[in-house]
Amino acid sequence: MVHNTKFHYAWIILALSFVALLSAQGVRLSFGAFMEPWEGEFSASRGTISLVAFISYIVFGVSQPFIGRLIDRFGVRVIFSTSVLIIGLSTIATFFVTSPWQLMLIYGVIGSIGFGGASNVAGSVAITNWFVEKKGFAIGLMTAGSAGGQLLLVPLSLLLITQFGWKSTVLVLGAFLTFVVFPLLYIFLRTHPSEKNLTPLGESVEGEQASKEQKQKKVQGISIFTLLRQKNFLFLLFPFFVCGVTTSGMIDTHLIPFAQYCGITPGVAGAAVSLLAGFNIFGTIFSGYLSDRYNCKNMLAFLYGSRALTIVILLFIIHNPAAFGFFLNESYLLLLFGISFGIVDFATVAPTVKLATEYFKQMSVGVILGWLYLSHQIGSALGAYLPGLLFDLTGGYSSSFIYAIILLVAASCFSFMLPSTVHHVRPVQHSAT
Repeated sequence: MVHNTKFHYAWIILALSFVALLSAQGVRLSFGAFMEPWEGEFSASRGTISLVAFISYIVFGVSQPFIGRLIDRFGVRVIFSTSVLIIGLSTIATFFVTSPWQLMLIYGVIGSIGFGGASNVAGSVAITNWFVEKKGFAIGLMTAGSAGGQLLLVPLSLLLITQFGWKSTVLVLGAFLTFVVFPLLYIFLRTHPSEKNLTPLGESVEGEQASKEQKQKKVQGISIFTLLRQKNFLFLLFPFFVCGVTTSGMIDTHLIPFAQYCGITPGVAGAAVSLLAGFNIFGTIFSGYLSDRYNCKNMLAFLYGSRALTIVILLFIIHNPAAFGFFLNESYLLLLFGISFGIVDFATVAPTVKLATEYFKQMSVGVILGWLYLSHQIGSALGAYLPGLLFDLTGGYSSSFIYAIILLVAASCFSFMLPSTVHHVRPVQHSAT
């Protein structure tokens, strides 16, 4: 194993990817904080504002396979930085919105093209290019960037909206992305170690040459219909779809409106979101660490099953917790939910990406991850829209939480039935055989 420098530039790439995801996805995950102000501003129903999120997730999702191909063609640096610039400018542009249809166009379409480019697909390709050693841990850290955005930008958005209004808030967020994050990425980000005359972290020069030869042999044209006939792809795809339904879609979009519906104070709701995001960071990093050492398919089965149990807490909040023998009131249960859900929120990403890179070594990582994230974002779109629609129809969230639990149990079963990888990584033990 050869390390070209004492401090490898791969860690700079990881830090830049972390900051980019924190900023870009933090803005996207702040959507729930804007729902109530936008309902009042545009005299719109929750279903209408949820439709904005639905469109956003659809555009985000459909862009993912194309983003994978664009990264293969233009590199991570160009796609990542340009996407952040698009998000920044479109966020500033929402200041001038006067009706829901304009919001759907600027945020739902234009901004979401940027969200699609500044996503885990670009980050995962960057990490895959720069890391051989500690890849799962690096993916976990990178993914924690989105959780970091949730921890910092969602409460910050709530605070700024309360103090200065939603219009000033979008100006602050947009300016940060445009004038701080975009220049950092454009100046310092690099797609391949060869651009810095380096090899990936943990790979020898000989290994780098073999890797280049393998990349030249990769399948370029990958039909989704061909992939869907493969059990390992299908059984990764469906759980990741459910992941989108229950995280970015349902909980990240509707947790704050749900807390408001239950009469829980904004301070407690903000604390719950902060706890969720904080424990999300811990869960995501720890999951990445474990994915380098243990069976990723079993990890996914456990994570989806655990997530189903956490959503049961929300049903307790709705249906009088005292009736179930709980001595905690709704506010404390919401905080408990934030902690427990946070641990298993983005924790599914690292083992999913790790399995994908092991199952499909002969194919383009960007394209494979693009299709997986398409399913995730379609799930996110449905998870954001359906609870708003069902809320308008039923006056509550119970039915949404029940179907989420059923989907998560199914996702757990699908994950458990995934084939084990041949080159499964366990704690290294050096011994002669």
